[in-house]
Amino acid sequence: MHQTLVAKRVLITQADAFMGPALCEVFAEQGAQLIANADSLAAPGAAERIVAEAGPIDVLVVNLALAAPTTPAIEVDDDEWRTVFAALVDPLPRLVRTAARDMVARGGGRILVVGSASALRGMKRASTYSAARGAQLAYVQAAGVELAPQNVQLNAIAQNFVDNPTYFPPEVQANPRFQARLAREVPLGRLVSAREDALFAAYLCSDAAACFVGQVFPVCGGWVTR
Repeated sequence: MHQTLVAKRVLITQADAFMGPALCEVFAEQGAQLIANADSLAAPGAAERIVAEAGPIDVLVVNLALAAPTTPAIEVDDDEWRTVFAALVDPLPRLVRTAARDMVARGGGRILVVGSASALRGMKRASTYSAARGAQLAYVQAAGVELAPQNVQLNAIAQNFVDNPTYFPPEVQANPRFQARLAREVPLGRLVSAREDALFAAYLCSDAAACFVGQVFPVCGGWVTR
C-alpha cells in the first residue's frame, strides 16, 4: 500500500488521543493533506466549528476518546452516563451531518469512525462505555446506507487490544496481569500494533475501498470471535 491518499484533504478529530497520533503519521505517509484537530468536541457547536474551519475535506476520520469508566452497572449514575455520551456519541452526528453536506455537494467523500469492539462483546464494568460505543456503531450502520446513494461512504473500525496511549498505555502493557489476559483472551497473542490499525484505516479511506457501506470492521486480534 503506497500513497493511497495523495491529494486527499483529511480531517482527523482528537488527533492527540486514542488512534490520533498513529493515524496522522500513517495518513501523512500515504500522501494525505492533514488537518489534525485536538479540540474537545463535547460542547454543542464544537464539532460543526472544526469541520467549518477545516474547509473542504475529502475524508473525515472521527476519532473520539475518553478514559473509560469502570463503574459496576448498578452504580452508574446519570452524570457518568451523560458525560460519556457527550464525549463519544453526541459529537458523531454533528460531525457527520456537517461534513456530509459538503461532501454531497462536492460529489462524494469518505467518513470513518474509529470505535470499539466493546460494543460487540460483553465486558464487565464497562456498561456505560460499551453502550456509547454501541450507539456509534448503530449510527454508522444506519447513516451509512442512507448516505451511500450520494457517494459518501461511512464505515467504522471496532477495535480492542490495539496499541494506543489512551487505553493501553505502557504501564498497562507492562503489567503481568494484563499480559496474562492478553494471552488468555486474544487469539493473536499480542496487541494489534497502532501502525497495523492505522494502515487499515487508511485503506478504508482510500478510493480502493469505495465498495464498503455502513460496515463495522472488528480489529481486535480475534477477541470478538473467541
